[in-house]
Amino acid sequence: MINALAQGLLGGALIATCSGGLSAGPLPIGFVYLRAIAPEIAQEMRYFGPFNFVGSPIDGYEAPECILTQAAAEALKAVQAEAQQAGLRLKVFDCYRPARAVAHFVRWSQDSADQRMKVAFYPHVDKADFFRLGYVAERSGHSRGSTVDLILASLTAADERATPSADQPLVDCTAPFAERYPDSDLDFGTGFDCMDPLSHPDNDQVSAEAQANRARLADLMMRHGFKPLAEEWWHFTLKDEPFPETYFDFPVSAPDGG
Repeated sequence: MINALAQGLLGGALIATCSGGLSAGPLPIGFVYLRAIAPEIAQEMRYFGPFNFVGSPIDGYEAPECILTQAAAEALKAVQAEAQQAGLRLKVFDCYRPARAVAHFVRWSQDSADQRMKVAFYPHVDKADFFRLGYVAERSGHSRGSTVDLILASLTAADERATPSADQPLVDCTAPFAERYPDSDLDFGTGFDCMDPLSHPDNDQVSAEAQANRARLADLMMRHGFKPLAEEWWHFTLKDEPFPETYFDFPVSAPDGG
């Protein structure tokens, strides 16, 4: 089944929903809940709630769950197993992303008056340049199901961090580690989803500690078949992804459908 709105947005790329011959229970064939494969991986699904660059829950996120292709989930489980040997664990922020969520990003980017989350996510970048600079894509690899946004944390770190309350002031995502929102107990130089040149994995203006943590994360991911993105230190895609040309649009729902 083709979602007409998403097809128009993505220039004719195949959009598959959870109906037709692709579905098997609550998910399309080939997709799994990461929690069922690797429950030891922490999840803080940012687009389910309001603490993200848009400032509101994103279309298509009906539950705070990481969904991935079976192949990507199994590879991520192997990454976690190796990280755990070093006293570390993974925490994911976004996994499969419905095409309708990408459409939400596009609509938001066209509203120049909405700058409420600028300080926390794009303090030095004009939102009108997001697509040109590669921070947001009109055809997101996340919608193919084998891309993940994640960070490393110590095994002793809390599973999840409470997001800032509405009455707390936003903090620059490029601020020193001790001042910004604690995505992890390890410093990666910027916050997650910080749309800034400092987020480029090879940027040498961040601290030596942050550079080392980025390199450790990238090395772990690449050893298990993932490739990095030049603009975002947290973003990785499985090289041999099973659906390289298909952009899915089924919602992110809970395993029981609730």
